[in-house]
Amino acid sequence: MQLPVQSQSTMYAEPWEAGAGPDDLVALARAADRAGFDYVATCDHVAIPRRLASAMSTVWYDPVATLAFLAAATERVRLLSHVAVVGLRHPLLSAKQYATLDHLSAGRLILGVGAGHVREEFEVLGVDFERRGPVLDESIDALRAALGPEEFPEHHGKLYDFEGLGQLPRPAQERVPVWVGGSSPAAVRRAALKGDGWLPQGDPRDRLPAQIARIRRLRQEAGIEGPYTVGAIVEPLYVGTPAWDVGRRTLTGTPDALAESLRAYRAMGVDQIQVRFRSRGRSELVDQITAFGAEVAPRLD
Repeated sequence: MQLPVQSQSTMYAEPWEAGAGPDDLVALARAADRAGFDYVATCDHVAIPRRLASAMSTVWYDPVATLAFLAAATERVRLLSHVAVVGLRHPLLSAKQYATLDHLSAGRLILGVGAGHVREEFEVLGVDFERRGPVLDESIDALRAALGPEEFPEHHGKLYDFEGLGQLPRPAQERVPVWVGGSSPAAVRRAALKGDGWLPQGDPRDRLPAQIARIRRLRQEAGIEGPYTVGAIVEPLYVGTPAWDVGRRTLTGTPDALAESLRAYRAMGVDQIQVRFRSRGRSELVDQITAFGAEVAPRLD
């Protein structure tokens, strides 16, 4: 689940989130932790230009600070950056932040990465927006080295070159999973060839099978083996019969009905689904998270 409050784009934020804050984030993360959710996720934007502020809002909590804050408030749920625009920062800086987060959380980090889409963020930080794809490609390679087991990581590339510089603490995990976000042809190719998983950006159900087939084909052609996690962001959900207008795209109904609909994702080859619930406040959202974990999730197996 990508948490509310920490990002408030008008595409998905509920009205109540505008007045919410840290206590709400903690309560929701703890609810997800108790309910057996696999991960909670946060987004990444450094600064929103005025031309986009009315649609995107300027509420975007920093992912490392937010996930670290939530790590201390939870016990088992994993911590996903969905997605970190790692090309905006030097890989050693990102590695220091995320290795520390993984160390402090006893190995709960999933590093989700993406190319980014806001030109002004790149320009103000001195990063070439037009080359953000190649920058991300090399950033992933550099981060693989910098988040590995070696105290003195080494990487020699076109953009980044480092060796002989030690970073402790190391991540608690032997290998930090890197999931690549995006649904463009370039993003899907990057996810297949460089990632441990794929985070699509809103692909509808009818597009997913072809995307998944392409990922499998690319990995097979490249001779890449090993575990791989295919994700999907599902339609908005509401467990039960809502007494208010939750929108025509929202899936509602009994736990059996919701589970039957969501099992279609598994049939497509999806390994994990990211859910979002319609709600009018924190308490209703906690109730939805709890009901899903207790009544819907067990029916997905």
